Amino acid sequence: MARLIINDILYDLKDGEPIRDICASAGVPLNCNSGVCGSCLVKVLEGAQNLNPLTDEEKDLSLDVNSRLACMCVIRQGMVKIVF
Repeated sequence: MARLIINDILYDLKDGEPIRDICASAGVPLNCNSGVCGSCLVKVLEGAQNLNPLTDEEKDLSLDVNSRLACMCVIRQGMVKIVF
């Protein structure tokens, strides 16, 4: 079981689950859902190593492991803490 903390609210997810839907329900704006618009940019405060590697779309936007697109992230395991 993975844990995602968004703005200090805890959510439980299955290991390997995308964080997109939980982020949307928490108020993160998701417009294109394909990593192009950048509207779902989140800051990773803890647990960046528990997310999937940066996608090509995130690299194209010059993001790093601490600045990610919620629509592109998958929580592999453990805990990740983000803010938007």
